[in-house]
Amino acid sequence: MTASAGSASGESGTRADDAPAFVVRRLGPADAVAYRATMLDAYEREPAAFTSTRREREALPLAWWERRLAAGPDASEVVLGAFERAMPAGVVGLSFEAREKSHHKATLFGMYVVPHARQRGLGHLLVNAALDHARSRTGVRIVQLTVSQGNERARLLYERCGFIAFGVEPFAVAIGSTFLSKIHMWISLAV
Repeated sequence: MTASAGSASGESGTRADDAPAFVVRRLGPADAVAYRATMLDAYEREPAAFTSTRREREALPLAWWERRLAAGPDASEVVLGAFERAMPAGVVGLSFEAREKSHHKATLFGMYVVPHARQRGLGHLLVNAALDHARSRTGVRIVQLTVSQGNERARLLYERCGFIAFGVEPFAVAIGSTFLSKIHMWISLAV
């Protein structure tokens, strides 16, 4: 799907006439090399935003990344990518619960926009594309996520997309000797 984004505030789904459109699509195993490179960049640039580290994910074989991008309508994980002129500009993932009692939940993970594509509405576009995909899955009623406390830009993005905070997990991740809390957020997919 081709989608437009590009306002200076990052809140609009429309773009300026001179801004190129982003193409958002589901990634597949053939995208594993580009997805891996994008996420390794994310872990390096934004260590406080992610629970995983570059070192631990860099050590994983390419097959792990390919499995994360498995095709099929019932895949346990789905990753969407945004491309600008065929170059990766951002990614977001969804993990779907398989257990019967929690089958109604999905978790948004790995949200990242490359630095040169920021402040153009791409984050909003990716989150909404992920929510649309979650709505397309039978039985999924809510999407949850965590955002590092202090990451105000990300928290505000999620709030603009309709997510509501419901708790804070203290000492959620350690970066060296510093501990960060995670804000837990959720959104109902009911229309």
